Amino acid sequence: MENKDDPGNRQQQQCQKNDKQKEKDTTSFVIRIPSYEEVVESSQTKTTPSSLFNASPSFSQAFNFVKTSEFYTAPPPPPPPQSSHASQPRQHVQSEVPSTSSSATTGVSRNSILVSHRQKGNPLLKHIRNVRWEFSDIVCDYLMGRNSCALYLSLRYHLLHPDYLYFRIRELQKKFKLRVILCHVDVEDVVKPLLEVTKTALLHDCTLLCAWSLEECGRYLETIKVYENKPADLIQGQMDMDYLSRLNHALTSLRHVNKTDVVTLGSTFGSLSHIMDASMEDLARCPGIGERKVKGLYDTFHEPFKRVVPHHSTTTESPVDHHTGSISGSKRKEDEKEIPDSSKRSKKEGETSVKSALEAAFAKYKGVTGRKSNKVEQDKMKDKTVAAEQVNENDDDFAS
Repeated sequence: MENKDDPGNRQQQQCQKNDKQKEKDTTSFVIRIPSYEEVVESSQTKTTPSSLFNASPSFSQAFNFVKTSEFYTAPPPPPPPQSSHASQPRQHVQSEVPSTSSSATTGVSRNSILVSHRQKGNPLLKHIRNVRWEFSDIVCDYLMGRNSCALYLSLRYHLLHPDYLYFRIRELQKKFKLRVILCHVDVEDVVKPLLEVTKTALLHDCTLLCAWSLEECGRYLETIKVYENKPADLIQGQMDMDYLSRLNHALTSLRHVNKTDVVTLGSTFGSLSHIMDASMEDLARCPGIGERKVKGLYDTFHEPFKRVVPHHSTTTESPVDHHTGSISGSKRKEDEKEIPDSSKRSKKEGETSVKSALEAAFAKYKGVTGRKSNKVEQDKMKDKTVAAEQVNENDDDFAS
């Protein structure tokens, strides 16, 4: 039998144990977790290690050694300033900035009223609610559009400074088509100041709008801004296109001429030019048109627009008093009487001309109507004579 205490066997057993121990170490890995007490002790006893880099108090001190090194060279001197080339890009940049700002302001100002800085603190601005407004550097007080502006004027301020309105209008020059003077009537006695403001507005081609409250002033500015680009069709009268309605509108503007007369004249003469060229006799023949209407129509179409006053010059010498060298009083009275007599004569001549025209117009109808009336009277007389003869015969028969 083999001896167990053989050294060779012992070595083999020892090698086998070592191999098994290595296999256990490779296959199993144990994580050791420290306890709470160990962690607290380690944190208390552990000291912060000294840093390898000590920060300098400033950047220049940290890199001060660079100048002393052999690789350091001084920088080249700066080039001289070029004014011509440098100013051009600056000008381009500056020109671009206001263009963008102006485009932004124009985009905003299209839908808003521009208000001058002079109007800061004016209580009128509180009543502009339906339209946007903003402050801007403008000559006028309120700019409602490209061609419309407004100047605000208080009558109370006008009484204190009567020349203010004149100088403000002179500043506008002729830049705007519509120049409105928005006058706030805040004074009891308004006759004299309003007359002065009206004269100034008329002389300088301005439109005067009077308002008796600040709310009304605000409504005026809002309305002008809202209707800036709208046509004037709303305030223009509607004109009919047919000829009869236009003829009716023209002739009924004369006194005593109604629509029935217009239809009669139109059917008789055919056009307005023939009516204007017609004589009094032709007008008098139309039914329903009497003496007054004939005179009114004829005078309207034939009288000049400027009324000429007749001046009667007397060629007869007036008796002069040789002692005093003056005309006698009786002659003066006669001359004064001649002036109203001449006006009366002209009126009478017009009336007689109308009467003569009417008589001439109706004279043609007298012959026809006279003949008809004579025939009727003759028939009546015959009937009367026949009836009388029959009555006499009946009386004779009754007597016999």
